[in-house]
Amino acid sequence: QVQLVESGGGLVQAGGSLRLSCAASGFTFRYWTMNWYRQAPGKERELVATITSSGGSTNYAESVKGRFTISRDNAKNTVYLQMSSLKPEDTAVYYCNAKREVGIKEYDYWGQGTQVTVSS
Repeated sequence: QVQLVESGGGLVQAGGSLRLSCAASGFTFRYWTMNWYRQAPGKERELVATITSSGGSTNYAESVKGRFTISRDNAKNTVYLQMSSLKPEDTAVYYCNAKREVGIKEYDYWGQGTQVTVSS
């Protein structure tokens, strides 16, 4: 059974930091690209950060570049999102996503989300 379980969300003041974790099970984690998405109330879900299966390459939304860092530990089947200099506009539910392309098919899994609230 595939599971992605996020943790680490919470309430933080502007300028503060949080580290989100996503523990994966039920699939071969090291072969999958991992992503963090977020969805604020009334807005569409947006891609925040991506890390390739080996961890050798990362990519970020412009709005979080220089403030957020995605990393992974393939030995622990876990992906992280270190968030610093948080702003009220970072308030959202953050979702962990695993994605893999096999031939012409794309497969992905989602976590249940963790709430991040940044107060001004």
